[in-house]
Amino acid sequence: MRNFRDLSIWLKSHLFTLKIYSTTKKYPKEEAFGLISQMRRSASSIPTNIAEGCGRSSNPDFKRFLTIAFGSSSELEYQLILSKDLEYISESVFKELETDLIETRKMIHSFVKNVP
Repeated sequence: MRNFRDLSIWLKSHLFTLKIYSTTKKYPKEEAFGLISQMRRSASSIPTNIAEGCGRSSNPDFKRFLTIAFGSSSELEYQLILSKDLEYISESVFKELETDLIETRKMIHSFVKNVP
């Protein structure tokens, strides 16, 4: 069993989730049950699935949960694009979040390749 708190991919995705929560606080109130909720679920799903995978007893199970985390990052990528296009976030905020998300995705991808 792995300790998810020891993984840099978990910490990076957790910190990114906190950024998403902070950013979406500024969204219009009518998005509370729409885009805000979806983005927060997508973002929190990344470190959640990494943590859950660490609690599994086999490497194939762990890889499966890492793959789910990667899928959630793809979902969030679209939601960031939508947020920018709806002008809920500026281009500069979008670029900052997109950069963080891409780094997180690369880390997950590399980590999956190195799990035996």
